[in-house]
Amino acid sequence: MLVKHPRYISVGAHTIIRDGARLEVILRPDMAQAPWLAIGDHVNIEQGVHIICQGQVTIEDHVSITPYCVIADTDHPYNDPDQLPKIGSRLNTCADSFVRIGRGSFIGAHSIILPNVDIGCGCVIGAGSVVTRSVPDYSLVVGAPARVVRRFNIVTRVWEAVS
Repeated sequence: MLVKHPRYISVGAHTIIRDGARLEVILRPDMAQAPWLAIGDHVNIEQGVHIICQGQVTIEDHVSITPYCVIADTDHPYNDPDQLPKIGSRLNTCADSFVRIGRGSFIGAHSIILPNVDIGCGCVIGAGSVVTRSVPDYSLVVGAPARVVRRFNIVTRVWEAVS
């Protein structure tokens, strides 16, 4: 496991982070606020998961993140393709960037969660999905870009198709 800048990371009780996971906090002198990566209790992060935090990434309690997912609250600018800076030095600066993964959610293998996405509680992100926008509580999303295909009905306790 690779952990970059651990003093900006909190990990809750009974959380498992497998070998090969990468927790990366990016410190920048031009950012007014320090980044924060918060991982809740009873979280499972499998091998090959890469979490990149420049603003705030919050993974709430009882979340499972399966192998080879990427969760990033920052991205690379593409405004000048002729600019050839050192890899890793060219990131967008946005102090209020975030990702939140709500309590009890499941992130399928090889999924990508992009910046400024709020995944609600009890969600299922299908394997290989690219989540580009926020997801309501108790939703099943799939695809690239991910879209809601089912919602869990709390009253009937059944996953219902979304038209």
